Amino acid sequence: MGIPSRLIRATGRHALVDGIPFKLPVLCEESPALFAVFPINADKARALLPGDEIHPLRLWNRGLLVVSVMDYRRTSIGKYIEFSVAIACTRGRDPAPRLLPALLPWFFNAGQFVLELPVSTEISVKGGKGIWGMPKHQGSLDYQITDQTVSSQYDLDGQLGIRITLQRPGRAWLPLSVSASNYCAYRGMIWKSNLHFKAKAGVSMFKKGSAELLIGDHPRLAALKGLEIGKDPLFVAYIPSAQGVLDDHVEGWFYSEPDPISARPEGFESVVDLGLGEVWPPPPTAAGRGPASGGNP
Repeated sequence: MGIPSRLIRATGRHALVDGIPFKLPVLCEESPALFAVFPINADKARALLPGDEIHPLRLWNRGLLVVSVMDYRRTSIGKYIEFSVAIACTRGRDPAPRLLPALLPWFFNAGQFVLELPVSTEISVKGGKGIWGMPKHQGSLDYQITDQTVSSQYDLDGQLGIRITLQRPGRAWLPLSVSASNYCAYRGMIWKSNLHFKAKAGVSMFKKGSAELLIGDHPRLAALKGLEIGKDPLFVAYIPSAQGVLDDHVEGWFYSEPDPISARPEGFESVVDLGLGEVWPPPPTAAGRGPASGGNP
């Protein structure tokens, strides 16, 4: 799927949203990225999805955890790293049939429900959360590329958050032109946003040891440890240079539960006083290779 013509027609126009100036389209260029998809317990994943119309995408009898990290080097709001942990999902009244959403994603409104989204800069938090409803928060992140591996780590409150390490696949030969949907919970609502990007990727599938995921002991990440994350990924990809456009249309709706919701969801109070800072916190210092209880076996 290509970039919508509406976004192309807006090229060069200017917007000012929540005090953040944008020159349209909202884009990234020359940005490396890594992806890894791990099997998880689909029933336990469902317990982390709010409301009744977002469902885990099931590949046979397992759900999918999608870990992706973008080293945004040229964007509309400056440089930053974004570390995403999400559950592959579908949207609809009922859960989708197994496997089919991976083949027909547009028919089943397939995408990913984002659980965790640390970023490097304040302005990225303000824009991503306040405008698109993404659960961004600022953390200490890095993105390291060697001849053999690509890795990223984020720390929170001086503790290891998550570290992902990929064995670099071979030559980036596979052309991609993809539109992907993010579903997020914010302000008691589900927010859907779309990203359109083009790139060439090096990939590997069903290869043991092709990626290592390590989850730390910070309380914020406790729910991830209950997902029974498989040790070996089903799919990994490394993109040396991606070009992407974040759609300027966003969709939002209330989510509901069978019983009254007692815990107030995070709201505008988390972004209203944020500025446009582009200063990064210090890089991660927590040990990324030591034991972390509750992570992958």
